[in-house]
Amino acid sequence: MARLEVPRPATFVSLTGFMGVGKSRIGKELARALMLHFIDLDRYIERRTGISIPDIFRHLGEEAFRKMEKEAVRELLGKDFLVLSLGGGTFVDPENRKALLGRGPVVALWASPETILERTLRKPGERPLLQVENPLERIRTLLEARRPVYQEAHIHVSTDGRKVEEVVAEIVEKLWAYAKARRP
Repeated sequence: MARLEVPRPATFVSLTGFMGVGKSRIGKELARALMLHFIDLDRYIERRTGISIPDIFRHLGEEAFRKMEKEAVRELLGKDFLVLSLGGGTFVDPENRKALLGRGPVVALWASPETILERTLRKPGERPLLQVENPLERIRTLLEARRPVYQEAHIHVSTDGRKVEEVVAEIVEKLWAYAKARRP
């Protein structure tokens, strides 16, 4: 039986950005639009370990989580036809970043600290890094520290005050432009 070839701008796309920018939600819709599989890295780690991310942080620590994260990224880099939603700190690791940038287009999603706080407050307790006295200040500090790293992504899109469909349409358009620019 002949295999149907569907034109796509990419067969492996990573979404990076700070927690609460919409990577998981947008990733699902982007995967649907591109007819690719979707994997949320945090959920993938939870399924593999049988432990929630907050519990990993609480009982094993951030260092253990980052090790699990790195192993999962290495595993998933071998997959094709995939939109991979990264954790907020995944791309900060130099090895992860280099591997992901070399594998396919990396899309950085952006939102203001206020938008991020509003979105993350919807699920209190799920964000171990925000279990502090002043979460908005923590967001600003971490976002500023990670900004140079997120800037290394191939494509940048803001999610502030936008519908998922609008963001996905912009990403697809930019993915096609990225693919076209890379053709010989």
